[in-house]
Amino acid sequence: MPETTTYRTERDSMGEMKVPDWALWGASTQRAVENFPIANKPLPPEIIHAFGHLKAACAKVNADLGKLDSKLADAIIAAADEVAQGKHDEQFPVDVYQTGSGTSTNMNANEVIAALANDKLGLGRSVKAEGGVHPNDHVNMGQSSNDTFPTAMHIAGKLAVRDKLLPALARLEAELKRKADDWDAIVKIGRTHLMDATPIRVGQVFGGYARQAWDAHRVGGYITEILATLVPIGGTAVGTGINTHPEFGKRVCDALGDRVRTPESAVVEMIEFQEAANHVAAQAAKDRFVEGHGHLKTIAVALTKIANDIRHLGSGPRCGINELILPAIQPGSSIMPGKVNPVICESVMQVCCRVIGNDATVTMAGMGGVGSIFELNVAMPVMADAMLESINLLANVCDVFVDKLLVGLEVNTERCEQLIEQSLMMVTSLAPEVGYDNAAKLAKRAFEEGKTIRELVQAEGLIDDARLNELLDPRSMTEPG
Repeated sequence: MPETTTYRTERDSMGEMKVPDWALWGASTQRAVENFPIANKPLPPEIIHAFGHLKAACAKVNADLGKLDSKLADAIIAAADEVAQGKHDEQFPVDVYQTGSGTSTNMNANEVIAALANDKLGLGRSVKAEGGVHPNDHVNMGQSSNDTFPTAMHIAGKLAVRDKLLPALARLEAELKRKADDWDAIVKIGRTHLMDATPIRVGQVFGGYARQAWDAHRVGGYITEILATLVPIGGTAVGTGINTHPEFGKRVCDALGDRVRTPESAVVEMIEFQEAANHVAAQAAKDRFVEGHGHLKTIAVALTKIANDIRHLGSGPRCGINELILPAIQPGSSIMPGKVNPVICESVMQVCCRVIGNDATVTMAGMGGVGSIFELNVAMPVMADAMLESINLLANVCDVFVDKLLVGLEVNTERCEQLIEQSLMMVTSLAPEVGYDNAAKLAKRAFEEGKTIRELVQAEGLIDDARLNELLDPRSMTEPG
């Protein structure tokens, strides 16, 4: 963007607008820029790239159907490819908080692609060149903002989960599984209700976390399937398909699949893009999008559990649990020298707070009377922004969690052994020998007298040493029997 700006005059159905000379957009986009100076934040680039894929697919299908001149279609496809590749992100300035249908962003895409296409045709970077590509008549052929914007939401969300979140969750699971295997021989005290419980192996604890990460990865796969189905393209204004070919929606979905498929994704993707069976529902409601973000909330809940446990197990170092030793990556206090805090765990939990808050936004935006009413949801831009923010935050923080914390995480074996011996709940293994009530009395006395269970039983001569050592073997308590 140049420091000094000169302007040109562009026209749309409402009249003339002054547009910066460096801008590829036209009058419709400029109106939106001036009408919505709210967040001063455009939609995520993933939405813009999705529009590039979508407009290219639509141009191909319209050409194949004989509705669009092949020369114009080729120029549109070439221009849309550049948009899909992120080469013109700065040309998409429309605020998140715009018209609820995303019409402003759809027209932004139409105008920018038209200008680029006309330039490729040798007509200059004109939004409406004589004899060239027209943003509405050609780039938007067979389309409405009401079916293109939600389709772009589906494309962007699916690709972001597939290409960013799923690999990050797979890394998280692998590292947690590695820790579970490495630490399976180490026994620590278990805790329920924040109180001492029976022993558990550190490997079992991290095996539980690894399973949560595995489930999160599985849930992420559901999101890609959810967003691949019920794609709204082909419904046009209200889901009736007015002004478009009956085969348009299915063909565009097929073309989209061809465009975004990779050698890696072709192996793992069970479901590719599918046209909505009922276009009225697909445009009037965003239930599947709400469902998809609900799975992101589930992932956030799982990550919160893992991060919160680890920071508590690492608390101390002298006045807390201190069974885990977290990597010291930065000073923890501006006033307390030597203090180190579990900052990565805190970062993970803050991300999860944001994702859960975003889920409330998506839910409200999907509700009738707020977003969905009659034949169109009118809160789609904020839904798209929330969804993509959640996906990107979760993916990024999973990588940070692995790289900055889990890789360097250690077990304080000496502390684990010390706490096991001190725990009153070691008495649980004696209950089958002495009875529940007598075992409870032993625990109470041991606490009152400041002794371990072993010390008290030995002092009372209740069980011979060989049998007592067998019963109080921590490892044996971590398995059935």
